[in-house]
Amino acid sequence: MTTAPLEARLLEMVFPDHTNHLNTLFGGQALAWMDKAAFIVASRYARRTVVTARSEQVDFRVPVRKGQLVELTARIVEVGRSSMQVEVEMIAEDLLSGDRRVCTTGRFVMIALDSNGTPTSVPAMLEIAVTP
Repeated sequence: MTTAPLEARLLEMVFPDHTNHLNTLFGGQALAWMDKAAFIVASRYARRTVVTARSEQVDFRVPVRKGQLVELTARIVEVGRSSMQVEVEMIAEDLLSGDRRVCTTGRFVMIALDSNGTPTSVPAMLEIAVTP
């Protein structure tokens, strides 16, 4: 028996159409990728349709340059009745030098929905288990 996934990882490449006039990652694109990572981990955890209820405390620490790789790690850190708190960390990597830096962090609140679009309960963190 294994536990449900509490973490998801995504990789994205920063191409010119993802950047602003300074050739750095557009903040809206960073938020979209972070929200996508939060959506994936929350959906896998709850095994329900989920929606974003809130994004909190998103910190842009260092710019991400065109041509860099970004790795997003989303983790379920807290579970309520129908909500899941997800922390997302984005690391920028220079493919030539291998230099890696945490560039953006944030927290997202995801809500599980039933087939009618109404918030529905999710398993508590300690009680969820699935068979392989």
